[in-house]
Amino acid sequence: MTISVLIADDAAMVRAGFAALLDAHEGIRVVGEAAGGRETLALASRLVPDVILMDVRMPEMDGIEATRRLLGPDNPVGELPKVLMLTTFDIDDYVYDALQAGASGFLLKDASPEELVHAVRVVAAGDALLSPGITRRMIAQFAANRPRPPRAAAVLAALTAREREVLLLLGQGLSNSEIAASLFLSEHTVKTHIGRVLTKSGARDRVQAVIFAYDAGLVEPAS
Repeated sequence: MTISVLIADDAAMVRAGFAALLDAHEGIRVVGEAAGGRETLALASRLVPDVILMDVRMPEMDGIEATRRLLGPDNPVGELPKVLMLTTFDIDDYVYDALQAGASGFLLKDASPEELVHAVRVVAAGDALLSPGITRRMIAQFAANRPRPPRAAAVLAALTAREREVLLLLGQGLSNSEIAASLFLSEHTVKTHIGRVLTKSGARDRVQAVIFAYDAGLVEPAS
């Protein structure tokens, strides 16, 4: 199956470079380019891409607000795309807000072509760009300064002991296979537990689950 990609960035050369890199790989097709947030919403509604490469800072409407609208309850797109944030900074004050809005991770603009292609394939498959890399460290930094959500303790209490173990390892950045090996479970069983964690916590995906793990105090920022 071909992964359709929409590139949203106000720099024409950046868009052209990413498009050339992605189109050169089998199974990935760039279907559109947008120079701002409002144009991104319009094109996403018309093209319904699988993945959107979303720049954090854009004119008219920034990437965070565009992500919030794309993935919110009043989204203009029938089938929700996966959003991969693009940033020039390894720690960007605004990317955490984008992750909360439902983005599946973020990528530095100076990432290698291999990292870009890998990131697109990872988020298109429904996974999240968490580890190795910077997203988990960023989540930890911001979670350390946030008040604990009032319902976090209740949700955490609703998890089984095994689900808490899986969430803890997920929050530490482990993949499904690593979690399975650590807990002596099959990957299928790990996926089942993660699915139940998502349902009980109300998280959209793995990124949201990791945010919840920090917010609930299950994973400590210093760990």
